[in-house]
Formats: sequence, C-alpha cells, structure tokens
Amino acid sequence: MRKFLIAPLFAATALAGDISLTIEIPRLEVAEYHRPYVAAWVEKPDGSVAANLAVWYDVEMKDKEGETWLKDIRQWWRKTGRELKLPVDGVSGPTRPVGTHTITIPSKTTNLPALAEGEYRLVVEASREVGGREMLKLPFKWDGKAAAEASTQGKTELGKIQFSIKAETSN
Repeated sequence: MRKFLIAPLFAATALAGDISLTIEIPRLEVAEYHRPYVAAWVEKPDGSVAANLAVWYDVEMKDKEGETWLKDIRQWWRKTGRELKLPVDGVSGPTRPVGTHTITIPSKTTNLPALAEGEYRLVVEASREVGGREMLKLPFKWDGKAAAEASTQGKTELGKIQFSIKAETSN
C-alpha cells in the first residue's frame, strides 16, 4: 500500500476528506514537443507553502538527471522544491501525456495537519523543454466544515484545472 507524505495542512478539529486535483495537459501543435514538468501546491495567505500535492517530472532518467530540471518550475522551486528530498512519496511522479489527469489523495492515507480557517490558493505551475511556462492560482476558502472547490482554465501549457477538498469532522 502506497503512503502519502504531504506537508502539514489541516487541523485535527477540521480534518480534510479526500482531495481531488484534475490537471489537463493540452495538445500543442509545435515542431518539438516535450511533456511538461508540473508542480501543484497549496499556498498560505502569506505566500508560503502549506503542502505539496504533486510534482511530475522525469523520474526515470539515469543518475536522477530529471531532478536537475526541476528548477525550471521556477516559483515552486524557489518556495519549496530545493528544500525537498526527492522523490517525495505520494507527491513525485512521472510526467503526464496530453490529456486530463486526476489525482485523488484519500483522507485515510494522508497525514494532513493544521490549516487555519481562511483564504488559500492552489497553485499549478508547468514548464516544458523547448516550450513555455504557465502558472495558475486558484483561490479557495477553507473553514473545515464545507467542501472547498476551485477551477480555472489555462491558456498555453495548462488546460482546465479543478481542485476540491471534502470536509470531514473528527470524532
């Protein structure tokens, strides 16, 4: 059984239920296409990282060379990437092909500690070799009682992004 290691996020009195993140990688008509490196994380109101949800990169390159290019996901790298010991179980994964990809992080297999009530942002950043970059920010409000949802549409490297957290009360 795969375990997910994710940075602290939700308080014991306001446990998170399942987290769902859908990222669309659009088809681009370009001469040389490479799958994008993608990072998704939750930002606190002060811009610091509350949790890394996904990092897609070339995890199979010999000598971990794929990690060398993670710095091209610039904002993620500056905020949290360079501090992580990669790969991060349950967060790191291979690049994805064109299409829609959904990650579900079940509440029963995660360790998501404290997130105070308030305004947050899901951030998704993509960078592609011989291509462009794109970063999308989806604001959401977390109160620990109601589900939080957000969605947006990218313009170049990212397509539609959808994010949801189901509320789950502690017993």
